[in-house]
Amino acid sequence: MHRGFIKFLGLAFTATLLTSCTNEITEEEIVAHATELHPSLLTIDTHDDIPANFATEEVDPGVREGRQVTLPKMREGGLDVAFFVVYVGQGERTPEANAAAKADALMKFAAIHRLAEDMHPDQIELAYTPDDVERIVESGKLVAVICIENGYVVGKDITLVEDYYDLGARYMTLTHGGHNDIGDSSTPRESLGDAEEEHGGLSDFGKEVVAEMNRVGMMVDVSHVSKKTMLDAATLSRAPIIASHSSTKALADVARNLDDEQLLAMKENGGVAQIVGLGGFVKVMPEKEAALRELREGMGITSYAAFRNMSEEQRAEYDSRAAVLDERWPPANVSDFVDHIDHAVELIGIAHVGISSDFDGGGGVAGWSDASETMNVTVELVRRGYSDEDIAQLWGGNLLRVWREVDRVAQEIQAEVSGN
Repeated sequence: MHRGFIKFLGLAFTATLLTSCTNEITEEEIVAHATELHPSLLTIDTHDDIPANFATEEVDPGVREGRQVTLPKMREGGLDVAFFVVYVGQGERTPEANAAAKADALMKFAAIHRLAEDMHPDQIELAYTPDDVERIVESGKLVAVICIENGYVVGKDITLVEDYYDLGARYMTLTHGGHNDIGDSSTPRESLGDAEEEHGGLSDFGKEVVAEMNRVGMMVDVSHVSKKTMLDAATLSRAPIIASHSSTKALADVARNLDDEQLLAMKENGGVAQIVGLGGFVKVMPEKEAALRELREGMGITSYAAFRNMSEEQRAEYDSRAAVLDERWPPANVSDFVDHIDHAVELIGIAHVGISSDFDGGGGVAGWSDASETMNVTVELVRRGYSDEDIAQLWGGNLLRVWREVDRVAQEIQAEVSGN
């Protein structure tokens, strides 16, 4: 039986269930409804990070444990599509550093291809178009999509936009932590000599990059960028843009989140804000953050490398002491996360909101701590009263709509250029 028909039956069944209930739906009925609905949804997570040694014997996504997103955990949680991230951190902007950034990017591209084409082709397949996504899901396989985080990997060579597209990249985050040659970041880095602003939004080169992304059919991602950069992109892009992993500043006032003006610009542009389940972007707790900082400094954990290289004894001590802080200040949970979805939907409408995790890059909230717990988000959406159709839009429908429009605009631009 085709998945599309199964989806139709699931939506019809659950809609009937809800309309037949009184206004006081029990928790048991909510969970039962979500359990019936979730397998029929096309679920997309637009931001999942990978390490440099991804898809090797050391980091095999086919093995359940070790990472938040693995193929077994995707199956368990009913997560159909993962956008795997080609991320390179911001560094110096010299020819040598730009070449190194490109090499690092190509290494991660190769890793994602290796996952789908060599290691586990029977379980997961790369998608290059929205139609690919739907076809692969219907075949019973999981879906991998490639994306880029940080336009730093372009350097000043605009031809790399098309090269990366040809390798499978279907969106690119214009900046990350620190300004680059494309535009200003929401988080300038003193260590790189950044002022609060460098370009006042998109640079002239950045405007060319956005136009080139429109031409080739690569989604423009405005997570991590400054407000002015985001507003410039929303205005200048001929195609809808996305924020691949950002929550709302109204509920968590951190630099990485979108304020209401930005959300309204996203709606005006026709794009989609993929609300992210990263605890620090969902729930701001300054006292806890200060206590955690003091804990890390006291243990000498002053960098990501130091955290990663802790001994088993150090990690056990850290986890134990951090758990005490969690008891005093409970971490963000799925309910807190869906509060951000609620705010965005109320402000800009259901058609412009989606879901992402930032798993394996800092993401996760209590109740959605890895891909195996994905259905818990659907349970909370049902609990809030979202319809089956709304939930389908949030989980993947809106992102696919934007992707299809980006492809359509690219075809239009290419026809204009060729004179057809």
